[in-house]
Amino acid sequence: MSIGWHSAADTIVSNNTLKKVQKIYGTQASENVAKWNDLLLELEGQDIQEQLSKVNNFFNRQKFVDDIDHWNKEDYWATPIEFIASGGGDCEDFSIAKYFSMRALGVPANKLRLMYVKALKYNMAHMVLAYYDKPNAIPLVLDNLNKNILPASKRSDLQPVYSFNGEGLWAAKEQGLGKQLQDGGNNNLWKDLTSRMNLEKYNEG
Repeated sequence: MSIGWHSAADTIVSNNTLKKVQKIYGTQASENVAKWNDLLLELEGQDIQEQLSKVNNFFNRQKFVDDIDHWNKEDYWATPIEFIASGGGDCEDFSIAKYFSMRALGVPANKLRLMYVKALKYNMAHMVLAYYDKPNAIPLVLDNLNKNILPASKRSDLQPVYSFNGEGLWAAKEQGLGKQLQDGGNNNLWKDLTSRMNLEKYNEG
């Protein structure tokens, strides 16, 4: 069953799914996934700034763990349920969970980008979620390093590299959407992620 990421009504995690989470990860994990579901239902129809703030805060409480330690893989993109239930993840998991939460709240894909950046302070590759109110607007940055939501122009510690979502891949820049480089999901990690999300069957039961 495919997942409809267009209204909060579509995000209800079924009892069957919660039971599966409990069986694999334990009771606390199941309760944490239910809290995510409750948050999305609570935020339905609220102001975009409230939605961005509460989604950002919810996921930034998660623990940072490298993929190799957490999943025994060099690179693994967890679904939001896997991220919450397993109790942690890396920067990609934080950003992906925020992206799909905002999509579930009805924010169009063309306003959201998963953005690869270089975190200059740490001299490392990093991922954040960028929200564009308008195509040529300076995006707001949702990040697990700096937990405050700030315009990209205020994040001199981040150097944009490229951005993507399910609709394409773009050359990243601080202001505006940048030049589109290709259509569709940008790599096999994205395809594997969305395939696993479809198999989770959030709405079944």
